[in-house]
Amino acid sequence: MCGITGIFAFNVVGKLNMINVTAATMALQKRGPDFQDIYHDQFVGLGHRRLSIIDTSAAGNQPMWDEQNRFCILLNGEIFNYRELKKELEAKGIHFQSQSDTEVLLKLYILEKENCLHRLNGFFAFCVYDKQEQTLFLARDRYGIKPLIYHVDDDKFLFASEMKSLLKYGIEKSIDYNSLYIYLQLNYIPAPDTIFTNIKKLLPGHYAVVSRQKLEVKKYYEIPYNRDGAELNSLPYEDTKEKFKQLLEASVTRRLVADVPLGSFLSGGIDSSVVTALASKHKPDLHTFSIGYRDEKFFDETHYARLVAKRLKTEHTVFSLTNNDLYAHVHSILDYIDEPFADSSAIAVYILSRETRKHATVALSGDGADELLAGYNKHAAFQKIFSKGWKETLVGSLRPLWKMLPQSRNSSFSNKIRQLDRFGEGMKLSAQDRYWRWAGFATKEETLNMLHPDLRINRWLNEFVPRRKNILQHIPEKENINDILFTDMQLVLPNDMLTKVDLMSMANGLEVRVPFLDYEVVNFAFSLPAKYKINGGMRKRLVQDAFRDILPQQLYNRPKKGFEVPLLKWFRGEMKSLITELLSEKFIHEQGIFYYPEIKRLTDRLFSSNPGDVHARIWGLVVFQWWYRKFVVSS
Repeated sequence: MCGITGIFAFNVVGKLNMINVTAATMALQKRGPDFQDIYHDQFVGLGHRRLSIIDTSAAGNQPMWDEQNRFCILLNGEIFNYRELKKELEAKGIHFQSQSDTEVLLKLYILEKENCLHRLNGFFAFCVYDKQEQTLFLARDRYGIKPLIYHVDDDKFLFASEMKSLLKYGIEKSIDYNSLYIYLQLNYIPAPDTIFTNIKKLLPGHYAVVSRQKLEVKKYYEIPYNRDGAELNSLPYEDTKEKFKQLLEASVTRRLVADVPLGSFLSGGIDSSVVTALASKHKPDLHTFSIGYRDEKFFDETHYARLVAKRLKTEHTVFSLTNNDLYAHVHSILDYIDEPFADSSAIAVYILSRETRKHATVALSGDGADELLAGYNKHAAFQKIFSKGWKETLVGSLRPLWKMLPQSRNSSFSNKIRQLDRFGEGMKLSAQDRYWRWAGFATKEETLNMLHPDLRINRWLNEFVPRRKNILQHIPEKENINDILFTDMQLVLPNDMLTKVDLMSMANGLEVRVPFLDYEVVNFAFSLPAKYKINGGMRKRLVQDAFRDILPQQLYNRPKKGFEVPLLKWFRGEMKSLITELLSEKFIHEQGIFYYPEIKRLTDRLFSSNPGDVHARIWGLVVFQWWYRKFVVSS
């Protein structure tokens, strides 16, 4: 797990940017605290920051060259099947100078070029420079676990693991207001777009080839999903459970390879508990970590985590936080976010990663299971829509009542009212509109009202329609659960969940591995009928049933919580002064992006008895304002 950056200059003007490679590499220091090195020749500059995980010796340092000094590689990530690949290559007479997975990937690429991507089991963003052919080859893993962003113009091609690195090359910062419009609805910006018009994200499952003044991007992987059911697996359910258990245990076992201390996140939910249980079978001294909220029992799940740890006999550590603890880290978190990203659970992931890093360099997590196997509350809501009866019709007809009652995420009753209101709203929408609404926190109209009137009529708004259409292309008029999951894997998983974990773990030099996103597990899951994933009110049916015998019974039949942060009370207390500062009338008028009367209406609602989801929207504004002040105004 590392940080990578580089430049390919097309001409003399582009070469002027070579001087920035060192600063761009230094900007990735937290991703790779163990080693830094830089290579440059007449037209190419490459920088690498290393977090040493496999073969921690100097032999594993990068940029790494082959023996002929023709090919050079930068790798961010891990190749978990590198030992098997190495044996194959050695059988063909290929020799190795290190025990690293990076050298295996380099030799495999030299032999098979882009076809090597189909052989890799891991997560990665990497670049190979062919000095003889004067080309760069860049690739990103199948599901977007590792990031890769780039800029191209007439003079140069730039790439990096993070925006803060790319900006060190001095490129123009032109805000993409269409991306901002989407961000204000979703609280993140979907790939391939970014907050800047001239910077893009390489999509998951894609690779790029760069030569002189030419960039070619191609897809090498797509989840094998056939919605008409023609290729669905016909295995009986009992056999499916056994096959799934085998695949997931093999995935976990692959991800235990490390030459540094390794532990596991343990939230108390089913997913992290399953991963921990499988890991503990092969690593008896497993150390587990969880986070709790001392002041907010409604959000605290450490009781369940302790039950699992006791059952599995792991060495368990609980980090119990107060609201003051959350506030103590908020400036560090906001400082590290170099593109607006406002999933508030990133705060908890940051603190969990920070504390875990004191004990381990690698941690396993249960991320990906919800998108893969229907674990979210929204999946249960979609299922109710598909089999709508009198109860669902009644909920929809009572929406005027729900809107009168207090709504918030801060207690069981008010959160239930909030959910009933959102369900009633979704019932009246088309399939694509329903998905988009339940994916976000604000309607298109509410978002427009937040923007300065001059921005509401600009032509960039017309670009929103094709972007949204592309994101929702796999949701037909009559959608099913697998359609929803397939879209979640393209939108929510890489752009929200995986971005959150990568950004916050890397801010603390911690590598997080996600066994549910082994491509063999994913491919198998998308060969299964929806009823194996969600059945009646039972979400993640396959996971729950397959591992019921190894987990405490108390984990079952309890409300889905998610990795939430108690924002409301925090915003009304410790965070109030920062919110007031960043959303002040003076700042907003000087900025010229937002419409202050609407922003004030939102902040007033935050302190009312009926806040609903407004705290999520306020956090989105706070993140953007902090980012704007640091990366647009000050830099």
